[in-house]
Amino acid sequence: MPADHDFMTRALQLAAKGRFTTDPNPNVGAVMVNNGKVVGEGYHHQAGQGHAEVYALAEAGGQARSATCYVTLEPCSHFGRTPPCAEALIAAGVSRVVIAMLDPNPLVAGKGVALLEQAGIKVESGLMEVEARALNRGFLSAMERQRPWLRLKLAASIDGRTALANGQSKWITSPAARADVQLHRAQSSAVLSTASTVLADNARLTVRQPADATPITTLNNGELRQPLRIILDRRQQLTGSEPLFSLAGPILLCIAPDKPQRQMPWQVEQQAVPLSNDGYFDLAALLKLLAARQVRSIWVEAGATLAGSLLQQQLVDEFILYQAPVLLGPQARAMAELPELKALSQANRFEFNDICRLGPDLRLTALLSAVD
Repeated sequence: MPADHDFMTRALQLAAKGRFTTDPNPNVGAVMVNNGKVVGEGYHHQAGQGHAEVYALAEAGGQARSATCYVTLEPCSHFGRTPPCAEALIAAGVSRVVIAMLDPNPLVAGKGVALLEQAGIKVESGLMEVEARALNRGFLSAMERQRPWLRLKLAASIDGRTALANGQSKWITSPAARADVQLHRAQSSAVLSTASTVLADNARLTVRQPADATPITTLNNGELRQPLRIILDRRQQLTGSEPLFSLAGPILLCIAPDKPQRQMPWQVEQQAVPLSNDGYFDLAALLKLLAARQVRSIWVEAGATLAGSLLQQQLVDEFILYQAPVLLGPQARAMAELPELKALSQANRFEFNDICRLGPDLRLTALLSAVD
């Protein structure tokens, strides 16, 4: 029914409000409707706090009885840090639940629907599922593939160059594009880079409130949620005195298995990561380690070497290019170091799913195409 679509659209809008604060939990929104009127709304604000249905039920009060609940993800059926939402809906006396998508979490995975149906509640699922999945790519990747969703970010000129031959790259793109980067960092579980990039760019890799852009929602303590900063330091180039280490937020320093751990600032954890046959970090093994740490999504800001390795190993799920209207010439540095191809069929193929303008620049977003 058209009204179902409208109410689910609102639930999705509510879910998106939690995108800066819910990690590692999914973004979920809920709307309670009685006799065609919205009587309660809610969304999951922060990990460890009430789920979307709890807030919507609290706002609806007694009007939840015989109401329809529109929710973007299957209500949970287990005790975690909060009680099961399916049981809360049953206790409130709702008559119908419309779900955008089932929860692939093995702790739920259809159990929430089963509880509702056993209580005599009519359940429908699949409404606007594509939109619901897009809100939670990291969570779904972790549950369905046991690996984080990986976004590779690059900033380049029209001719695909990321820096001059001498390494100068500040700034190819505009303040509007750099503000947008802050929004993407803030929605990620982790930011991945290399020691070489940290040293070359004096990088901090933290989330900062962007000027003249959508404000980033803070945690209950008023602070920004800082994603885990993952730094690949195979050659142990970092000393711990770099500006990166003076800022709040956890850091995971990846070192080679044969290297000893060194004294580092208190917020730094050192993790030995296996090497591949070429002597570099085994990136697939790294993603498995991160998945075990509940890292749901990774935002990559690095140079051509790591970008090329991730692309070559088909570990990039989403490619985000900020393209500036400038030409840098053939001597400037390329976006990614890739081996020479003998046939076009060997090339990674992406599908553009969004193109937008940010000041004078373009942001091109593409998803990795399915392999034929």
